Amino acid sequence: MHNDTGVRGNSRAGGSSSSWYEAMSRAWGQTLDQQATKITELSNVIGQGGDQPSNVVQLTAESLRMQFLSNNASTSQNSVGQALETLGRKQ
Repeated sequence: MHNDTGVRGNSRAGGSSSSWYEAMSRAWGQTLDQQATKITELSNVIGQGGDQPSNVVQLTAESLRMQFLSNNASTSQNSVGQALETLGRKQ
């Protein structure tokens, strides 16, 4: 599959060729999934009686990290999308 700039990404094992923009999206998705898993695990620890202050502080820190990652994923996706749109209009 080609994007507006005609750039073709490499083929991945078990997947089809895709643009680097799609690869970036997948990478952000995987990163956010991993962070969500950390938060879920810490929440489960706290929910099962492990509500020591250190666990609560760690959960808070991981939640803030999730917010940071989510904001950066959105910003990078929007910035790259706008740049691709601009390139598409100039061609």
